[in-house]
Amino acid sequence: MADSPNCDLKSLSPLQLFERVTEQGEKVRALKAGKAPKDEIDAAVRMLLSLKLSYKTTTGQDYQAGLPPKDLLLINNGTTKEEDEDLVDPWNVQTSNAKGVDYDKLIVRFGSSKIDTDLINRIERAIGQKPHHFLRRGIFFSHRDMDQILDAYENKKPFYLYTGRGPSSQAMHVGHLIPFLFTKWLQEVFDVPLVIQLTDDEKYLWKDMTIEKAYEYAKENAKDIIACGFDVNKTFIFSDLDYLGTSAGFYKNIVKVQKHVTFNQVKGIFGFTDSDCIGKISFPAIQAAPSFSSSFPQIFNGKENIQCLIPCAIDQDPYFRMTRDVAPRIGQPKPALLHSVFFPALQGAQTKMSASDPNSSIFLTDTPKQIKTKINKHAFSGGRDTIEEHRKYGGNCDVDVSFMYLTFFLEDDDRLEQLKQAYTSGELLTGELKKVLIETMQPLVAAHQERRKQVTDEIVKQFMTPRKLAFEF
Repeated sequence: MADSPNCDLKSLSPLQLFERVTEQGEKVRALKAGKAPKDEIDAAVRMLLSLKLSYKTTTGQDYQAGLPPKDLLLINNGTTKEEDEDLVDPWNVQTSNAKGVDYDKLIVRFGSSKIDTDLINRIERAIGQKPHHFLRRGIFFSHRDMDQILDAYENKKPFYLYTGRGPSSQAMHVGHLIPFLFTKWLQEVFDVPLVIQLTDDEKYLWKDMTIEKAYEYAKENAKDIIACGFDVNKTFIFSDLDYLGTSAGFYKNIVKVQKHVTFNQVKGIFGFTDSDCIGKISFPAIQAAPSFSSSFPQIFNGKENIQCLIPCAIDQDPYFRMTRDVAPRIGQPKPALLHSVFFPALQGAQTKMSASDPNSSIFLTDTPKQIKTKINKHAFSGGRDTIEEHRKYGGNCDVDVSFMYLTFFLEDDDRLEQLKQAYTSGELLTGELKKVLIETMQPLVAAHQERRKQVTDEIVKQFMTPRKLAFEF
């Protein structure tokens, strides 16, 4: 499709045009590398020049590899003037809409694909069981190349999972569990290796903390991650501060990525300025490197062609858009992604939670009493001002944080739908809905705390020791 001159280029969005130019550029390089016939190379080059001209005509910008059109970039706050109500980047999420970020717009801006019914049905057929409720309810809503992962699985070809955590505090909150709960499910149904990156180096560079404190937080967060139930024989958890100094393969991939991304590109993608330390500017290459199996020779026996699937919140997508652009130029497969929505703060879906604000979420260290108090006192309500009005007009589940939390953590579909109907009709009051959430979250957090108590320093060491996992490659 990328080399078809008959395609109506005018119908393509700027980002689609950008991707077409990128694909055609890769094709030209492949033809030249393979010493293809001159007429075939010339035709591909003509198509590339035509696509670049269409791109410039549409956007007013010259095509630059790895630098999507400016109106679609995450420059500082990730917004365009038309969409300045949504601020989205790897460090900030804000919207003026009480319903939260407009994810349909975000899919268009980022150029990803919606997880639709057809894809969910295909996942169900592939794994032979009901998909996770995070998929069924649209909590994981967007993807890149998940169809390729399913192709690989159906053809009995290997792939692996990669996700991560930036350890900015000792205590994680329940929102931090979302990617790990889903990743655990993916690992179990597909039976594949998993690598988990703890970006303690990133937190040292961005936060006001010592390097020792960043590493300490990484080990503490590892205990919460392990408490989700991961299998030590199939999972490798690593600290950047630890692993980078021991793995030649990991470092070589970092350097390869660094060589193929310019300072101008990272400024455009991440909003870096001339005042940012060089550690920040080079960090995206470190988050990119686990996307390549050669970063883990002890797991994959040195093989470089094993594709990676990354479940993450969509604010991390800029890192992997950059990675996907670089991958073919360094001879690596592009990682595939599954994107989740943002977990709302108790005060409302307009902002992402902060580990520095104890009232912004339910933390994994909270007592049952603290959970009850936080929900009753701080959970934003979609109910009416008076009981009489609520009975008459009903509540708004789209903005009610208690209902949003139940969407994440109440696994019973029928029960969730009953609550939605009762709250929307006015039959169920806000206080009663909060009570359901309290009764859901208290045992969930308590069970997590019990599992975490069983995670010793020795167990953490086992997970974080570079080693062969229970797979043959």
